[in-house]
Amino acid sequence: MPAYRYQVRSSSGQTIVGVLSAETPTAAAGVLRSQGNHVLSLNAIEGGGASNFLKSLREMNSGRPSLKHVLDFTTQLAVMVRAGIGIRSALEGIAEQTEHGRFKQVINGLKSDVESGKQFSEALSRHPKLFNALYVNMVRASEMSGSFGKMLDRIASYTAQQIETKKMVIGAMIYPGIIGTMAVAVTVFLLTFVLPKFGAVFEGKEDVLPWATTFLMALSAWMVNYWPWLLVALGVMGVGVFLLTKTDPGRYWLDVMKLRVPIFRRMFKALYISRSLQTMGELINAGVPMLDTLAITGDISGNIIYKRMWRNVFMSVKQGKKIASTLSSERLLPHAVVQMIGAGEESGKLGEVLSEVAGYYAKQLRDAIKAVTSMIEPIMIVAMGSVVGFIAMAIILPIFKMSQIVK
Repeated sequence: MPAYRYQVRSSSGQTIVGVLSAETPTAAAGVLRSQGNHVLSLNAIEGGGASNFLKSLREMNSGRPSLKHVLDFTTQLAVMVRAGIGIRSALEGIAEQTEHGRFKQVINGLKSDVESGKQFSEALSRHPKLFNALYVNMVRASEMSGSFGKMLDRIASYTAQQIETKKMVIGAMIYPGIIGTMAVAVTVFLLTFVLPKFGAVFEGKEDVLPWATTFLMALSAWMVNYWPWLLVALGVMGVGVFLLTKTDPGRYWLDVMKLRVPIFRRMFKALYISRSLQTMGELINAGVPMLDTLAITGDISGNIIYKRMWRNVFMSVKQGKKIASTLSSERLLPHAVVQMIGAGEESGKLGEVLSEVAGYYAKQLRDAIKAVTSMIEPIMIVAMGSVVGFIAMAIILPIFKMSQIVK
C-alpha cells in the first residue's frame, strides 16, 4: 500500500507532520479530514533511489505544459464544479489523473494555495505563463458573480477556439516550409554533388561556356571548398535573427512584416482582429471592468501594432471618450467593424456585438488560410522548378554547344 507524507493543521491550530498509508491520495486526505484536521500538504513517498531517478527523468522529458493541458484542466474542473464537488477536492482529483509531471506540480500548487485561504483567481495569477490575464480575470469575475461553473465552460470554449486557430495558422505555414526546405536541399545537392562531376568535362573550355554555367561552376567550387564556413555563417545568421526577434525593435519589425507581406497579410489581419474582438467580448460578457478589458485585449492581441492601438483606446476611454471614436482614427480595423462597435456602445450590448463580429472574422480567418495555402502551392512549385530548370539548362546548353563545335 502506498505511503504518504502529510502536513496538517489540527483543530487546536497545531501543525502536525507524519506518514500515512492509504490506497490513493484521496483516501489518505479523507482519513486526515475525518480526524478533524486541515490538510496542508500530502505527498507520496517513493520506493527508492531508482524510482526517484525514473520519476525525475519522466518529469524532465515531459516538457513545458501546453495550452492543451490548460484546456483539459479547465474542462475537467468545469465538470466537477457543476457536479457540486468543492474546488479543493476537484483540484486533488485532477492532480491524481494528470500524467504530466510539471503540470501536476502546478495543480498541486493551486490546491495548496486554495487550502491556505487564497482565492482561486489569486492562485492562478501565480502561474502567468499558463493562465494568462484573460483567464485570471474571467475567473475573478465569476467568483464575484457566483457563476464559476458557467464561466469555466466559457473559458474552455475560448481556449479550444484559440488552439484550433493556432493549429490552422501553423498548418498553413507547414506546407511552404516543407517545399522551401526541399527546394534548398535539391539546389544544394545539385551544386555540391552534380555540378562538380562536370568540372572535368568543362575544363579548358571556359571561353565557350554560357555565363550561367560559369557562374554556377564558380558557386559550386566555392561551396565545395568552403562549406564549413558556410554552415558557420548560416548558424550565426540564424542565431542572430532569433535573438533579434527577442528584442523590441526585432519584434516590431516582424509584426510589421506580418501585416505587409502580400500573401500573408490578409490572414494575419483576420487573426489579430478575431482574437482581439473575441477576447474583448468574452471579458465584457464576464463583467470585467472596461479598462481592464482593454488592457488585457492589447496584451493578448498577438501583435505590437494592434497592442499599441488598444493601448491608445485604453488611454482615450480613461479620459472619458468612447471606444468607437478612438478606433475611427485607426486604420487597423475596418470601418464597418468600428461602426458596429459604436452601435454596441450606444445600445449597451457591446459584448454581444463583439462576439458576433469575432465569429465573422473567425470565418474570414479560415477562408484566408485556405486562400494562402492554395496560392503558395503553385508559387513554390514554380519557384522550385525555375531554380532546378536553371541549373539543368546551365549544364545542358554547353554540352549542346560543344557538340556543335565538334561537328
